[in-house]
Amino acid sequence: MQVKILTESELRHLVTVDEAAISAIEQAFAWLTEGKAAMPPIMHIEVPEHHGDVDIKAAYVKGLDRFAVKIGAGFFENEKRGLPSSPAMMVVIDAQTGFVEALLLDNAYLTDVRTGAAGAVAAKYLAPSKVHTAGVIGSGVQGRYQAAALAQVRSFDRLLVYDTDSSRLDRFVAEMGDALPAAVAAASGPEEVVCDSQAVVTCTPSRKPYLQAAWLHPGLHITAMGADLPEKQEFFTDAVARADLLACDRKSQSLAMGEFHHAAEAGILSDASLVELGQIVSGQHRGRIDDDQITMCDLSGTGVQDTAIAHLALA
Repeated sequence: MQVKILTESELRHLVTVDEAAISAIEQAFAWLTEGKAAMPPIMHIEVPEHHGDVDIKAAYVKGLDRFAVKIGAGFFENEKRGLPSSPAMMVVIDAQTGFVEALLLDNAYLTDVRTGAAGAVAAKYLAPSKVHTAGVIGSGVQGRYQAAALAQVRSFDRLLVYDTDSSRLDRFVAEMGDALPAAVAAASGPEEVVCDSQAVVTCTPSRKPYLQAAWLHPGLHITAMGADLPEKQEFFTDAVARADLLACDRKSQSLAMGEFHHAAEAGILSDASLVELGQIVSGQHRGRIDDDQITMCDLSGTGVQDTAIAHLALA
């Protein structure tokens, strides 16, 4: 059986954060809620002596003729070797025979796209109808994808961005100012981003909370992307307690890692407090009901999103 091999450069020509990708990820959230996806827990492998780790995510979706097993890696000393720091790939398997159909050697590009698209889905259903100022905390690669994805579902006049790395922040402002139909400005800190924005995305690898409850205000939506391990945390738990609606990609996963994991450990929320984004997408839950609500969505990434974006790439 012939195996199709696609490289990162080829995949960049096939898939981007656009309406098709956002629609594919929106459908993926619905598959979860409808019980169509068989999705095992994330396998996480630490490689401490080489400052690396590997996550394996996968999902089979009933009715699809293929599914993906993603091997996502982070080896950040690779930069010293002139190599990508995220040498990830997706193995696409024929759902009828179990044979490998394709290898997508994307170096995490497809993960970046589907994560950006997930942020767009969250904002589509949870951000207030009118967003004048949007905010991004964390000006790395995912910060760029989140800003571009948000612009697909909400029009905004200004984007505030903050990062502890001033040189990276300056590059973001210069480059995204040309890429977005909005004025892009550096904020003095995360407080300014949250207080002045109606829609915010956080995407930092912080292991110490910084986002405070006092910064939250009526009409705010925040999507948290950074805490994809139990040890990571961007929000103080009392900030989570202030939200009127708490949404996530998968309840069981959000209670094991991410912002809501820490809030659950503090006794602030339980399974019943959370709404899965798929419930909102499929119409089982109303989501935001007025523009004065404070809404939060915690997304740590699911295997069904990887299957959805791999299926889109091959299609």
